[in-house]
Amino acid sequence: MADLRADITAGHLPAGAKLPSVRDLADQYGVSRNTANKALITLKAEGLIITRHGSGAYVREAYPIRRLGPDRYARHRWQRTTIEVFATEQPKSASAQQRGHQTQDVSLVEADEAVATALGIEPGSPVYERARVMTRDGIPTHTMNSYYRPADVEGTPLVDPTPGIAGQGGGFQVLTDQGLPPHQITEDISARMPTAEETLLLDLPAGEPVVELRRTTRTAEGQVIEYARGIHSASRFTWSYTFDIPD
Repeated sequence: MADLRADITAGHLPAGAKLPSVRDLADQYGVSRNTANKALITLKAEGLIITRHGSGAYVREAYPIRRLGPDRYARHRWQRTTIEVFATEQPKSASAQQRGHQTQDVSLVEADEAVATALGIEPGSPVYERARVMTRDGIPTHTMNSYYRPADVEGTPLVDPTPGIAGQGGGFQVLTDQGLPPHQITEDISARMPTAEETLLLDLPAGEPVVELRRTTRTAEGQVIEYARGIHSASRFTWSYTFDIPD
């Protein structure tokens, strides 16, 4: 198994390459078929291979990495639908542009404890939920559910279920037009294994974890104008921050 893992990670077995059958692997390494099968199960759990019923095991296709940092919220980016991605997590890896898109489902829901605490309202109060599934070149990469007080967004493009960015400049531009310009963002990030629903929604391979992001957006006066929760496929993103060390 170690040899197979090394060949895959080093690129000797390229993405899409078919692996030998369980019987051939057992003969090649002088082990039992049960041991060879367990090795494939382990590699699948690690996200290195996929299996296709009746066809065999294949090296998992690589997917370009998107680097996420504070610059993605810059005002000049609010209208962009193209995304820069990279061949690997290495800073100097080759980059390319991919087309981003999103579905959109808008509804009035009752605020749960986390949403209510962030927005400064009572649990159970009505809030607008803007639920999106983000894709790059047609492949799902993450979800993002944003929550707003009805008084802040009623009648704006943020409650329009049309797929794509809200209005002409995106959600932050809509809030700015409402007299609620975003000024400060807090992000809390944690990793976990996905739920069954998230695995299907994001088309995740076996063993793939997700990164959950919780975002709180405030005006310069400290008013919270949006609370959002996002679920990201761990292999398709890397978070990158550069900052001065505080005293």
